[in-house]
Amino acid sequence: MRALLVEDNPVLADGVALAFSKAGLNLEHAGTLEGARAFLSAFSVDIVLLDLTLPDGDGLTLLGEMRARQDSTPVLILTARDAVRDRVAGLDRGADDYLTKPFALDELMARARALARRQAGATDARLTVGPLMLDTAGYQAWLDQIALNLPRREFACLAILATNANAVVSKDSLISALYDNADPPMPNAVEVIISRLRKRLTHPAIALKTVRGVGYMLLEHDR
Repeated sequence: MRALLVEDNPVLADGVALAFSKAGLNLEHAGTLEGARAFLSAFSVDIVLLDLTLPDGDGLTLLGEMRARQDSTPVLILTARDAVRDRVAGLDRGADDYLTKPFALDELMARARALARRQAGATDARLTVGPLMLDTAGYQAWLDQIALNLPRREFACLAILATNANAVVSKDSLISALYDNADPPMPNAVEVIISRLRKRLTHPAIALKTVRGVGYMLLEHDR
């Protein structure tokens, strides 16, 4: 199972991450709505664990956006809002389950596994841009069927660019997806990642372009 935790409390996020790690499960983390949006635009997950009170808005906004684009990924809401009207609002917006804080990690894991089992096999994790192919579930990438063996963060950056091929992705969006408050980027970190990817993507059919002052674009030359 691969889950995305959208939670701005670092202590809670660390506790959930430890529980997932001990269970041999994969957990990704976003501390903001923007970071969650960027991640979900590039990667498939089996379940989203969604806090409602986030620094840049209400988690229900993200839930509504997911359901509006027919994204059926199971969403388990994690929140301190325990009023009946809050639970009803979350379920009406398309949540699959609701767990109020504080909660037992064992219960969280059990509910997450149950929801993920319902969704198993429902998402296509392959991306193709010309000669480039990515498996976003297995963190693998190939150029002309030759494995690129990318480090995790370089792969994440490439997956976002591939998802938005032939369109500009802003530098701020990449930063939000690749880093969080617990792991802030060094100066020019995105530029370094782009430079490394550009050296790997040497093929006449694709190019990694810099749009000065805006961001970056993975371009298919034969379009």
